[in-house]
Amino acid sequence: MTLLELLTLLRKHLKLVVLMPITCMVVMGLVSVLMMGDTYTARTDMYVLASSSDDASTAALSSDLSASQMLTNDVATLLQSDRVMNDAADRVGLDDLDDYEIQVSSETTTRVITLSVTGSDPQGTANVANALAKSISDVAQEVMNVESVNVIDEAATPEAPSGPNRLLYVAVAAMAGLFASVAIVVLMDVIDTRVRSAEDVEEMLGLPVIGRIPEMKGGR
Repeated sequence: MTLLELLTLLRKHLKLVVLMPITCMVVMGLVSVLMMGDTYTARTDMYVLASSSDDASTAALSSDLSASQMLTNDVATLLQSDRVMNDAADRVGLDDLDDYEIQVSSETTTRVITLSVTGSDPQGTANVANALAKSISDVAQEVMNVESVNVIDEAATPEAPSGPNRLLYVAVAAMAGLFASVAIVVLMDVIDTRVRSAEDVEEMLGLPVIGRIPEMKGGR
């Protein structure tokens, strides 16, 4: 099927091609509004300060960038441990933090760790983020013998939702509806084996058409 034939076919079923994307957009819009609650994200940045011991290996650790980054990565991993999570949950009076999505990231050239907490309660996300920052500082000092994990910016209560991205969902639904309508139109054309033109006759029989009888409506 050539592009011109496809465009002609889509034009013939223009109503389906237009209505299906619109329907998908409306359905996804209703689903995103009625079934997807707003989520909020609170962030805090922390700086890992290595221990200032007189030990030579510790001094080397403080001066070596790659070793410092390894230390930061270890702290970032420790931040997601059960011990830190449970301690933070106790600080905010929760049984666990399963209702929150927690992400930890660190740059490759710094000792700064970024902690993001996402949940349905804006104040709760800030409280959990700050509790995790406090917990990781205490546990890291005890387990890894670091000087401290200092909070650069405390997590503030988010004022606006961070998700869901409803416009993106609606746009994706519109594209999916468009592709589905094109697929349906093409499939309908493929399974329709009726002879509809002289060109179809020539293609099926391999013989040229030498005459045509025009369609007559009314009369004899």
